[in-house]
Formats: sequence, C-alpha cells, structure tokens
Amino acid sequence: MGKKRIVKKGGNTVDEGLKSRSLSRVPKKKLVAGTLYVQSTYNNTKLLLADKKGNAILSASSGSLGFKGAKKGTPFAAAKVGELLGEKASLMGVKEVDAIVKGVGSGRESAIRAFTSKNINLTAIIDRTPVPHNGPRPRKARRV
Repeated sequence: MGKKRIVKKGGNTVDEGLKSRSLSRVPKKKLVAGTLYVQSTYNNTKLLLADKKGNAILSASSGSLGFKGAKKGTPFAAAKVGELLGEKASLMGVKEVDAIVKGVGSGRESAIRAFTSKNINLTAIIDRTPVPHNGPRPRKARRV
C-alpha cells in the first residue's frame, strides 16, 4: 500500500510570518524623499529604498518574502515585494521617490506599480540596465 502523501496547494502566497517580521523592523528615522532601486533578474526581484544621498534604508526581495525557485522571478512576487516596501516606506513618512531600474526581469513594472499604490508619488523612472558594448571575446564552440 505505502504511505499517503498530503499535497499542499497555494504556491503563490506570501509567508505571513516573514511578512509580519519584516514589517516589525521598520526604522524609526523619518524620511520625506528617497530613491527606489529596483533590480529585476530572471530569477529574483530586489528592491532597495535609499535616501537622497544614497544611504540604504530599507530593502526587500522576493526570496526574503518566502518565494522559492522559479516563483521568485514572477511579476506577482515582485508586486508583493513592492507592496511590502511601500508599506514600510509610508510608515516612515516617505512622500516621493525616484525609481532607478536595473535588469531585464519580468518584475520591473509590477514592483514599481505596487510600491506607488501606497500613496507615494513617483517623480522619475530611470533605466540603468547595463548594455554590453561587445565585451570580451566569446568562448570557443564546444565539439561533441
């Protein structure tokens, strides 16, 4: 016969414990304006909120919210990260941010949309995705 396996559904949900723990660690410092750095790769989405001088204040990623594997790179996970960071930022008193986007992942836009949904004005979006200018010499072709 063998053992019966219990299959858990709901792979697209955020771990509530990790989310509440992340919200409990909001800095007491007040900040009015800042810069939001979005790094979106195929495998993950990372957000970092810094002040105007460039000092990092808050950060979050889809991996830190409990998403695992291929789900980390999805727009849904990026939206949840943006929502969480927007909530933290609004608790600190942030009113407006500039967004600097890096990377080619699918979570670029959804992270910014979710962040601005928490009544934070977006003043500029700058794309700083690195573009190769033919770079180093490619590897030689494999002979099989």
